[in-house]
Amino acid sequence: MTLVAPTVANYEASADLATLQVRTTLGDQLNVPAERLRLSCKCAHCTRARFDGRFPERFPGIAITEIGDLGYGLNISFSDGHNRGIYPKPYLMSLAGR
Repeated sequence: MTLVAPTVANYEASADLATLQVRTTLGDQLNVPAERLRLSCKCAHCTRARFDGRFPERFPGIAITEIGDLGYGLNISFSDGHNRGIYPKPYLMSLAGR
């Protein structure tokens, strides 16, 4: 028997833009708060800010403003103007606790 790991089937921002709602290929509904996504960004800008000790510890009130599907992952833009983060689908699943 071969086990298949679930992946992202579709997604959308919640009505209040505070959460990424992800439906998996197994039909599960997962929610990832926008603040967790923003804090988990691995783009070069955020990585450097962490290295320099100037990355914020929190992003209260952050909202998802745009989601671009790249096939292998999502490019998510936020209300603070940050739009460089690419979240591969397996990484999104790990952020959702899967």
